[in-house]
Amino acid sequence: MNRHSRLLPIFLCALLLANLKAQSTNNPPVLPAPHQGLGLPAKQTLSYSVDWRVFPAGTVTFHQEAEGDAQHITVVADSIGAVNLIYRVSDRFQSSFDRRTGCSIAFSKQLQEGRRQVNSTLNFNYAQKKAVMEEKNLVSGISRHQEAPLPGCVSDLLSAIFYTASQPLQVGQSFQVPVYDAMRTIPVTMKVESREAVKTPSGTYQTIRVQPTADAGVVKNRGNIWIWYTDDERHIPVQMRARLFWGTLTFQLTGIDSK
Repeated sequence: MNRHSRLLPIFLCALLLANLKAQSTNNPPVLPAPHQGLGLPAKQTLSYSVDWRVFPAGTVTFHQEAEGDAQHITVVADSIGAVNLIYRVSDRFQSSFDRRTGCSIAFSKQLQEGRRQVNSTLNFNYAQKKAVMEEKNLVSGISRHQEAPLPGCVSDLLSAIFYTASQPLQVGQSFQVPVYDAMRTIPVTMKVESREAVKTPSGTYQTIRVQPTADAGVVKNRGNIWIWYTDDERHIPVQMRARLFWGTLTFQLTGIDSK
């Protein structure tokens, strides 16, 4: 239960890269530039319920806000109910990327999971072609500094969800996103699979289903990931699902606030 509950509130892309067999690359795919008018609101807050199998497990809030050429994203994830009693999780994530190019600027996280408390920041220095990570364990007091080559324009784990919304999403087509995680670049293919009607607590939506996969393929018998975006220019992710070997996690939209 301990391993499972730690993952429950964490957003979909973290689950994606934890459950795909992928190889890092020094020649990542070129990140397509965002399309003007698609999926990048000036200000928006999306709230989700998170279920593990049939049990309520957590709540997640994604807040987006534009500032000049930067798109800022903040995520608050908290466990609830029985999971909260067994293993409390309260995580915070921030990322930002360039609205013109899609290139990630920075990614940070503050994790409080049971007795574990870790803060980290990851900055992308394209001029010097390197990524710089600073991490501190607040319980042990141990700090870690790490640098690694940055082969080109990349997306981070959190930005990738909303960067994908900036693309046309034509059924039957796919595109690649170079996602940077664990100080390496992993090519992730976004397969635009079908159109579906999806019912969530906030309403029923006409959607486009996207399946992220790594070039090396999904780990055999481990799981699959899907994201359902609204079939309009907003491309709001109204549902996200990770079907894993230990159960299924489902994120469903409960509310939208554009103020």
